[in-house]
Amino acid sequence: MKQEINMRKKAVCIMSGGMDSTLSAYMMQDAGYEIIAVHFNYEQNTQKKELECFHNITKALDVTNKYVLNLDFFKQLGASALTDSSIDVPTGGVEEGVPVTYVPFRNGIFLSMAAAIAEKEGASVLSIGVVEEDSSGYPDCREEYINAMQKAINLGTKDETKIEIKMPLVHLKKSEIVQEALKRSVPLELTWSCYKNEQRACGVCDSCRLRLNGFKEAGVNDPIAYE
Repeated sequence: MKQEINMRKKAVCIMSGGMDSTLSAYMMQDAGYEIIAVHFNYEQNTQKKELECFHNITKALDVTNKYVLNLDFFKQLGASALTDSSIDVPTGGVEEGVPVTYVPFRNGIFLSMAAAIAEKEGASVLSIGVVEEDSSGYPDCREEYINAMQKAINLGTKDETKIEIKMPLVHLKKSEIVQEALKRSVPLELTWSCYKNEQRACGVCDSCRLRLNGFKEAGVNDPIAYE
């Protein structure tokens, strides 16, 4: 019985170093879960900065159980402006259809690896900061898709393994995410969203635009530095 209670208390949180996944992890901690933090280095443009943010955020959360997983697969694959240097990160605003910053099946791969960690650690929850309504149009951020992954994960693990994928931000606007983060005293100054730069955020890539607009609509200033 004691082991079962402990399993319910653990949440594997996929944490990129960005605002959304950080808030999701704080929400899991506020709900009473012990956080197991997972970060992926996948040869993305801002890999060094995102890893730095991850370590700073997990320190603020007082998380000691951390996994940093290195993947060169996405660099070999290319096909995304985040991992292929021959494709420019767009800076002209919202694109039609799925943007070139989409990394093929990234969340599916991340969730699969996180599920293996959850099974090993005896965690009952996976947390991912996907946002459907105010996102960049990535197909692997849809609630329907995440629910399908949850079913697949539970079919492909031990009978006693029961994993729920929590996506607490999936229907929130960016401004609502900012407001919720401020309410919970999330250190947004430690987070990073820019697709291009690692020193000062560019302010013009799609991710920066979404972030800045969220802060504007929330009526507060973004604490990170921009060019």
